Amino acid sequence: MRPLHPTALVTGGNRGLGRAIAKGLIERGVRVTIGAREAALGAEAARALGCDHVHLDLTEADTWFEAFARKGGWDILVNNAGLYRQGSLLEPGSDFTEAMEVMVAAPLDLIRMNMGHWRQRGWGRIVNVSSGLGSFARGLGGPGAYSIAKASLNALTRVLPRDLPDGVKVNACDPGWLRTRMGGDGAPLSAEEGADTPVWLALLPEDGPTGGFFRGRQPAEW
Repeated sequence: MRPLHPTALVTGGNRGLGRAIAKGLIERGVRVTIGAREAALGAEAARALGCDHVHLDLTEADTWFEAFARKGGWDILVNNAGLYRQGSLLEPGSDFTEAMEVMVAAPLDLIRMNMGHWRQRGWGRIVNVSSGLGSFARGLGGPGAYSIAKASLNALTRVLPRDLPDGVKVNACDPGWLRTRMGGDGAPLSAEEGADTPVWLALLPEDGPTGGFFRGRQPAEW
Protein backbone atom coordinates (compact mmCIF):
# COMPACT_ATOMS: atom_id res chain seq x y z
CA MET A 1 0.00 0.00 0.00
CA ARG A 2 1.30 3.44 -0.93
CA PRO A 3 2.53 5.50 2.02
CA LEU A 4 0.58 8.66 2.76
CA HIS A 5 3.66 10.79 2.09
CA PRO A 6 6.12 8.67 0.09
CA THR A 7 9.75 9.66 -0.24
CA ALA A 8 11.47 10.11 -3.60
CA LEU A 9 14.95 10.56 -5.02
CA VAL A 10 15.16 12.43 -8.33
CA THR A 11 18.60 12.24 -9.92
CA GLY A 12 19.68 15.31 -11.86
CA GLY A 13 16.98 17.17 -9.97
CA ASN A 14 18.53 20.60 -9.73
CA ARG A 15 17.49 21.85 -13.19
CA GLY A 16 15.41 21.20 -16.29
CA LEU A 17 13.18 18.16 -16.39
CA GLY A 18 14.47 16.74 -13.10
CA ARG A 19 13.58 19.93 -11.27
CA ALA A 20 10.11 19.95 -12.85
CA ILE A 21 9.58 16.32 -11.80
CA ALA A 22 10.68 17.14 -8.26
CA LYS A 23 8.29 20.11 -8.14
CA GLY A 24 5.41 17.99 -9.45
CA LEU A 25 6.00 15.34 -6.82
CA ILE A 26 6.29 17.88 -4.02
CA GLU A 27 2.94 19.35 -5.05
CA ARG A 28 1.43 15.88 -4.65
CA GLY A 29 2.66 15.41 -1.09
CA VAL A 30 5.87 13.50 -1.81
CA ARG A 31 8.92 14.17 0.37
CA VAL A 32 11.51 14.72 -2.33
CA THR A 33 15.29 14.58 -2.28
CA ILE A 34 17.06 15.86 -5.38
CA GLY A 35 20.43 14.47 -6.40
CA ALA A 36 22.86 16.81 -8.14
CA ARG A 37 26.32 16.31 -9.57
CA GLU A 38 27.38 19.73 -8.27
CA ALA A 39 26.55 19.92 -4.58
CA ALA A 40 26.24 23.71 -4.46
CA LEU A 41 23.73 23.76 -7.32
CA GLY A 42 21.77 20.99 -5.65
CA ALA A 43 21.61 22.93 -2.39
CA GLU A 44 20.46 26.08 -4.20
CA ALA A 45 17.71 24.23 -6.10
CA ALA A 46 16.57 22.43 -2.95
CA ARG A 47 16.16 25.73 -1.11
CA ALA A 48 14.03 27.09 -3.94
CA LEU A 49 11.90 23.94 -4.13
CA GLY A 50 11.60 23.42 -0.38
CA CYS A 51 13.04 19.91 -0.42
CA ASP A 52 16.15 17.99 0.58
CA HIS A 53 19.23 17.30 -1.54
CA VAL A 54 22.20 14.96 -1.77
CA HIS A 55 25.44 15.16 -3.71
CA LEU A 56 25.07 12.48 -6.38
CA ASP A 57 27.60 12.13 -9.18
CA LEU A 58 26.65 9.07 -11.20
CA THR A 59 30.26 8.59 -12.28
CA GLU A 60 31.44 8.51 -8.65
CA ALA A 61 30.08 5.55 -6.69
CA ASP A 62 31.26 6.99 -3.37
CA THR A 63 28.59 9.70 -3.64
CA TRP A 64 25.85 7.05 -4.00
CA PHE A 65 27.00 5.21 -0.89
CA GLU A 66 27.13 8.44 1.08
CA ALA A 67 23.62 9.40 -0.06
CA PHE A 68 22.17 6.03 0.94
CA ALA A 69 24.07 6.04 4.22
CA ARG A 70 22.47 9.40 5.04
CA LYS A 71 18.94 8.62 3.89
CA GLY A 72 18.59 4.86 4.04
CA GLY A 73 16.55 4.63 0.84
CA TRP A 74 13.49 6.04 -0.89
CA ASP A 75 10.03 4.80 -1.88
CA ILE A 76 10.28 6.33 -5.37
CA LEU A 77 13.40 6.40 -7.52
CA VAL A 78 13.39 8.64 -10.60
CA ASN A 79 16.44 7.93 -12.76
CA ASN A 80 16.49 11.22 -14.63
CA ALA A 81 20.16 12.26 -14.86
CA GLY A 82 21.72 11.97 -18.30
CA LEU A 83 24.24 13.36 -20.73
CA TYR A 84 23.87 14.30 -24.38
CA ARG A 85 27.01 14.80 -26.43
CA GLN A 86 27.79 15.05 -30.10
CA GLY A 87 30.53 13.08 -31.85
CA SER A 88 31.23 9.77 -33.51
CA LEU A 89 31.31 6.58 -31.48
CA LEU A 90 34.45 5.64 -33.42
CA GLU A 91 36.45 8.69 -32.39
CA PRO A 92 39.00 8.49 -29.59
CA GLY A 93 37.40 9.82 -26.44
CA SER A 94 33.87 8.78 -27.42
CA ASP A 95 31.21 9.30 -24.76
CA PHE A 96 30.18 5.63 -24.87
CA THR A 97 31.63 4.55 -21.52
CA GLU A 98 30.37 7.58 -19.59
CA ALA A 99 26.94 7.50 -21.24
CA MET A 100 26.43 3.84 -20.36
CA GLU A 101 27.62 4.46 -16.81
CA VAL A 102 25.37 7.46 -16.17
CA MET A 103 22.23 6.25 -17.95
CA VAL A 104 22.36 2.46 -17.48
CA ALA A 105 24.87 1.15 -14.94
CA ALA A 106 24.31 3.80 -12.27
CA PRO A 107 20.49 3.56 -12.40
CA LEU A 108 20.77 -0.22 -11.97
CA ASP A 109 23.14 0.21 -9.02
CA LEU A 110 20.78 2.70 -7.38
CA ILE A 111 17.95 0.20 -7.81
CA ARG A 112 20.08 -2.54 -6.24
CA MET A 113 21.03 -0.32 -3.31
CA ASN A 114 17.39 0.56 -2.65
CA MET A 115 16.09 -3.01 -2.65
CA GLY A 116 16.25 -3.40 1.14
CA HIS A 117 14.09 -0.30 1.58
CA TRP A 118 11.49 -1.54 -0.89
CA ARG A 119 11.33 -4.97 0.71
CA GLN A 120 10.76 -3.36 4.09
CA ARG A 121 8.09 -0.96 2.81
CA GLY A 122 6.31 -3.40 0.50
CA TRP A 123 5.74 -0.59 -2.02
CA GLY A 124 7.91 1.23 -4.53
CA ARG A 125 8.05 2.93 -7.91
CA ILE A 126 10.96 3.26 -10.34
CA VAL A 127 10.75 5.74 -13.18
CA ASN A 128 13.49 5.52 -15.82
CA VAL A 129 13.51 8.73 -17.84
CA SER A 130 14.31 7.58 -21.36
CA SER A 131 13.77 9.20 -24.78
CA GLY A 132 12.16 8.65 -28.15
CA LEU A 133 15.75 8.68 -29.43
CA GLY A 134 16.22 5.39 -27.58
CA SER A 135 13.35 3.73 -29.44
CA PHE A 136 14.17 1.16 -32.13
CA ALA A 137 10.78 1.93 -33.68
CA ARG A 138 11.83 5.57 -34.12
CA GLY A 139 15.27 4.83 -35.49
CA LEU A 140 17.72 5.43 -32.59
CA GLY A 141 18.48 8.89 -33.92
CA GLY A 142 20.41 10.45 -31.05
CA PRO A 143 24.03 11.63 -31.19
CA GLY A 144 27.04 9.83 -29.78
CA ALA A 145 26.09 7.06 -27.38
CA TYR A 146 22.87 8.74 -26.21
CA SER A 147 20.44 6.57 -28.16
CA ILE A 148 22.35 3.38 -27.29
CA ALA A 149 22.25 4.19 -23.59
CA LYS A 150 18.56 5.06 -23.64
CA ALA A 151 17.73 1.89 -25.61
CA SER A 152 19.66 -0.08 -22.98
CA LEU A 153 17.73 1.68 -20.22
CA ASN A 154 14.52 0.66 -21.98
CA ALA A 155 15.70 -2.96 -22.13
CA LEU A 156 16.53 -2.84 -18.43
CA THR A 157 13.03 -1.53 -17.72
CA ARG A 158 11.49 -4.32 -19.77
CA VAL A 159 13.21 -7.15 -17.87
CA LEU A 160 13.35 -5.80 -14.29
CA PRO A 161 9.79 -6.75 -13.27
CA ARG A 162 10.86 -10.41 -13.12
CA ASP A 163 13.36 -9.59 -10.33
CA LEU A 164 11.58 -6.89 -8.34
CA PRO A 165 9.67 -7.70 -5.14
CA ASP A 166 5.89 -7.53 -4.99
CA GLY A 167 4.58 -4.00 -4.73
CA VAL A 168 7.41 -2.43 -6.75
CA LYS A 169 6.76 -1.21 -10.29
CA VAL A 170 9.24 0.01 -12.91
CA ASN A 171 8.46 1.93 -16.08
CA ALA A 172 10.30 4.09 -18.60
CA CYS A 173 9.05 7.21 -20.31
CA ASP A 174 9.78 9.51 -23.21
CA PRO A 175 9.09 13.03 -21.91
CA GLY A 176 9.34 14.53 -25.39
CA TRP A 177 11.51 17.30 -26.82
CA LEU A 178 11.71 19.90 -24.06
CA ARG A 179 12.86 23.47 -23.67
CA THR A 180 15.75 22.68 -21.34
CA ARG A 181 19.51 23.10 -21.54
CA MET A 182 19.66 19.73 -23.29
CA GLY A 183 16.68 20.29 -25.60
CA GLY A 184 17.29 23.93 -26.50
CA ASP A 185 15.02 26.94 -26.81
CA GLY A 186 13.34 25.71 -30.00
CA ALA A 187 11.73 22.64 -28.40
CA PRO A 188 7.92 22.51 -28.45
CA LEU A 189 7.33 21.42 -24.84
CA SER A 190 8.11 22.96 -21.47
CA ALA A 191 9.88 21.02 -18.73
CA GLU A 192 6.62 21.05 -16.77
CA GLU A 193 4.77 19.41 -19.67
CA GLY A 194 7.52 16.81 -19.94
CA ALA A 195 7.27 16.07 -16.22
CA ASP A 196 3.61 15.01 -16.41
CA THR A 197 4.21 11.39 -17.45
CA PRO A 198 7.12 10.65 -15.07
CA VAL A 199 5.16 12.13 -12.13
CA TRP A 200 2.17 9.98 -13.12
CA LEU A 201 4.36 6.87 -13.27
CA ALA A 202 5.91 7.66 -9.89
CA LEU A 203 2.49 7.52 -8.23
CA LEU A 204 0.82 4.69 -10.13
CA PRO A 205 -1.96 2.82 -8.28
CA GLU A 206 -1.66 -0.83 -7.40
CA ASP A 207 -3.29 -1.92 -10.66
CA GLY A 208 -1.02 0.29 -12.78
CA PRO A 209 1.37 -1.05 -15.42
CA THR A 210 4.94 -2.24 -14.94
CA GLY A 211 7.72 -2.95 -17.42
CA GLY A 212 6.34 -0.46 -19.93
CA PHE A 213 7.46 2.51 -22.01
CA PHE A 214 5.17 5.55 -22.05
CA ARG A 215 4.77 8.88 -23.83
CA GLY A 216 2.00 11.28 -22.88
CA ARG A 217 0.69 8.67 -20.40
CA GLN A 218 0.14 6.26 -23.32
CA PRO A 219 2.15 3.15 -24.25
CA ALA A 220 4.98 3.97 -26.68
CA GLU A 221 6.77 1.77 -29.19
CA TRP A 222 10.05 0.27 -28.02
